[in-house]
Amino acid sequence: FQKHEFFVDMTCEGCSNAVTRVLHRLGGESFDIDLPNKKVCIDSEHNVDTLLETLKKTGKNTSYLGEKSAQ
Repeated sequence: FQKHEFFVDMTCEGCSNAVTRVLHRLGGESFDIDLPNKKVCIDSEHNVDTLLETLKKTGKNTSYLGEKSAQ
């Protein structure tokens, strides 16, 4: 799996719950939400476009930050 990092303009718990909801719908995603820094890190076999489209369903301002190297 590739680790991707996205910026999602989340301001509250409700926002991060929305992100969780859309990602669960995609299925099989392992992800980490960093609410204070407005970042979502996703382990996925899906491509970036799919993930970006999915995150945009939350209605939040979203952008791709890049690949995260496995540490």
